[in-house]
Amino acid sequence: LLSLGTGTTSEFDKTYTAEETAKWGAIQWMLVIQRMTDAASSYMTDYYLSTVFQAQNSQKNYLRVQENALTGTTTEMDDASEANMESLVQVGENLLKKPVSKDNPETYEEALKRFAKLLSDRKKLRANKASY
Repeated sequence: LLSLGTGTTSEFDKTYTAEETAKWGAIQWMLVIQRMTDAASSYMTDYYLSTVFQAQNSQKNYLRVQENALTGTTTEMDDASEANMESLVQVGENLLKKPVSKDNPETYEEALKRFAKLLSDRKKLRANKASY
């Protein structure tokens, strides 16, 4: 299972200060709580799927690709400006160089190549079985 995320801003403790949040009204709090809920949902989905694949001793068959530290306009889902698209391309290129997790030092680039080979090999195996 290749799980592609849309990215999150999950470092909320580094994003907002107590002084800033003390001045917020209800609408600002609702917007931030929505972002936190979205991030939590993403993390929990990854956790559940990862746990299921580990329980089946198939953790190599699951890869979640997600940037969890989006900043600035890259967090806006409705900003399709050329500048933001270029920023998102840069986010993706930087993500390829990052390790998949603290437990897995493999970079996303290496993991995606491994995953593509795994899928290709399985497709070839199915095609060979179908020809018999």
